[in-house]
Amino acid sequence: MQNDKKWTLKSIAAHLGVSNATVSNAFNRPDQLSKEKRQQILSACKELGYDGPNKAAQSLRRGTSNIVALVLPDSVEYMVSDPVASSFMRGVASVLEESGNNLLLFSGAADNLSSVVDFVDGFICYGRPRNSHLFEHLSNVNKPVVSVDFNLPNRASVNINNEHAAYEVAKSAIASEDQRVAILGLRLLDTNVVCRVYDEHLPEDLSTSIAHQRLAGYKQALQEQHVNLASDLTWNIPESSEKYAQLAASEALSMEPRPTVLLCMSDLIALAAIRVANTKNIKIPQELKIVGFDGIQEALLHQPSLTTIQQNSIEKGKKAAELFLTRSTEKVMLSYKLLLGQTS
Repeated sequence: MQNDKKWTLKSIAAHLGVSNATVSNAFNRPDQLSKEKRQQILSACKELGYDGPNKAAQSLRRGTSNIVALVLPDSVEYMVSDPVASSFMRGVASVLEESGNNLLLFSGAADNLSSVVDFVDGFICYGRPRNSHLFEHLSNVNKPVVSVDFNLPNRASVNINNEHAAYEVAKSAIASEDQRVAILGLRLLDTNVVCRVYDEHLPEDLSTSIAHQRLAGYKQALQEQHVNLASDLTWNIPESSEKYAQLAASEALSMEPRPTVLLCMSDLIALAAIRVANTKNIKIPQELKIVGFDGIQEALLHQPSLTTIQQNSIEKGKKAAELFLTRSTEKVMLSYKLLLGQTS
């Protein structure tokens, strides 16, 4: 029968008439006790409602918690529903769980790491935080940090060459100088609305985020092909979702003259654009070419098949976790594939 008393290691040991070490060994070092003695103590503790030594106190004494915080660029609710982010998290979790570590999901909307920094062994940060205060805290925190899709000084990182990948996929869709190109960008601006993006809104350095790196790659391809990008044909989409992507695609495909190429910064945006084009009876790729980015399963199975950049998000997550566990400061650049589909 359980007792409502708040037992401690010391009080439970006194109640059972054994030493503190004996109770601790029953839970944490079974090889130190006979099987019969251990079972006797565990059964008595269970009956009294004592679950074992305080884990937080143990972690503080050891200096480790076996918990790794995964800092996400957006809300946890949104990130677990995004196929690219969820694949990345699967990769991280598979390596950490195998090594006996647990994963704590931490929203990048926070201003700092104060609420968790004392309880985790370190951080894997997926995507550059939009909050500059959090970026600074990650740069200076006195614990291991692995950054993904961006770099921090003297920290390990995992990236792909987003700029060159975007250049390749854009170039595959641009066949002549008379193309009218529109860009459906993902988080080009720090705002939660779908809107046009003009040059004066952008940072001078287009390496600050993967969205800006991809934009730089698109622009390089357009420049090489002598294709002019009109100032009002770039959109900001705040998240990679059907709802927001449809708004931007509908606006772009309602213009006169209409774009003949859509460069989309994610496959989900590209798939939404295809659906909008279908409702307007726009023939793909004869009248409109569409390319995506990520290589998610839905895009690979879609008909017509989507031209896209395929990156292995699960492998990216595994590599990030491996770098964390080995306390490496290596900066790893993973490969990607240009998949030429039927939409370009």
